[in-house]
Amino acid sequence: MSEYKAPASEKEFEENFSQIKPLMSKSEAYYESSRCLFCYDAPCVNACPTGIDIPLFIRQINTNNPLGAAKTIYDSNTFGYACGKVCPTEVLCEGACVYNHQDVKPIEIGRLQSFATGKAIEKNHKIYTVGKPNGKKVAIIGAGPAGIACACDLRMYGCDVDIYEAKEHPSGLTVYGVAPYKITNKEALDEMVYLEKQFGYKVHYKKPILTEADLDNLEKNYDAIFIGIGLGKTSSLNIKGEDLENCFGATEFVEKLRMNHHRVSVPAKVIVLGGGNTAMDAASESARMGSEKVILAYRRSKESMGAYDFEYDLAKGVGVKGMFNVSPLEIIGNGKVEAVKFIRTQELNGKLENIAGSEFTESCDWVIKATGQSKQVELLKLISEMELDSKGRIVVDHKTFSTKNKKYFAAGDAVSGGQEVVNAVADGRRAAKGIMDSIMK
Repeated sequence: MSEYKAPASEKEFEENFSQIKPLMSKSEAYYESSRCLFCYDAPCVNACPTGIDIPLFIRQINTNNPLGAAKTIYDSNTFGYACGKVCPTEVLCEGACVYNHQDVKPIEIGRLQSFATGKAIEKNHKIYTVGKPNGKKVAIIGAGPAGIACACDLRMYGCDVDIYEAKEHPSGLTVYGVAPYKITNKEALDEMVYLEKQFGYKVHYKKPILTEADLDNLEKNYDAIFIGIGLGKTSSLNIKGEDLENCFGATEFVEKLRMNHHRVSVPAKVIVLGGGNTAMDAASESARMGSEKVILAYRRSKESMGAYDFEYDLAKGVGVKGMFNVSPLEIIGNGKVEAVKFIRTQELNGKLENIAGSEFTESCDWVIKATGQSKQVELLKLISEMELDSKGRIVVDHKTFSTKNKKYFAAGDAVSGGQEVVNAVADGRRAAKGIMDSIMK
């Protein structure tokens, strides 16, 4: 039996999804910042994909200058608040903290980062003045981390920037694809409002770019086009029964939960297929929504999972059960999901093999597939000279982030195939410089 009851109100939803990195008070931030050793050549900085000067911003917090700390953070990371909450700090900056070598709890860098940037957002503190207009216009497809970061830097260079976003909210995965216990909708969107006011780019919501005519219009009206569309829907398993009612993708489930909260109803027994971080989120969320039994089923061993250890620990902590070395053969049901037929697996010489005669069936009400996301190749194939690799990722020059079609630049998950928010931010900013170097020749 789950320790969580199905939430019937927004208040109960917030209780079930209480923040795993809650905001610090001023006193908490002061005492935590006092623990920092302000290391020379700090390993935490080297571990940060955006290279934030972490010792500096922590010292600024400790000397009662949180707005100065916010500037230090935003100078390097456009999603400073969100990344403080959603970044896997346990394996990045905090994982590199020297205290780990002394069996001492590492500095809570993520929470300190959100504390400082949160103060700037709360006060609507103006940090930047955009560059003098240079007469250049750039279109950005997608208002996710890469697109927003690129837009902010382009505005600092003096470009006019229009962002075309298919959905009704900005920030991509931060609001649509991250578990609610990592960041709330309000927190994610408050930072987006802050950035839009700060930098003055324009976002056109519910304006997807889908056709050759859409692309032709952008090509005629803009000096450069940046693609930050991220990934598509959950990939198919190509097994019988996938089309049954109540079998769906993890990213689609997370988005529905983020947008509808307690109005989402989760059944008694859920099976989540996959071993990555998205699988952990979907399983943990199902348990927090009151599901009585949640099974995380992965075709390889626990040690082979792509998920971070702390993500699996979060799922186990809310009652999720792991079932390893099992591969789904068929989803069973009459119109809707009733069970999953599995076969046990083993690894021999690095190769995964099914064990003959080991089939078994596990009943369930839902099947959530966390088996990777497809690439949005339909749009990309409409662009002349656009080169994709064998996995459908956009091929770019990783110094300039330009594509084979020199009018187009790209970064984020559409290029990487799927990384953290902080990686998309870092690459979006590098792409902005590549765009400027190109259009200002």
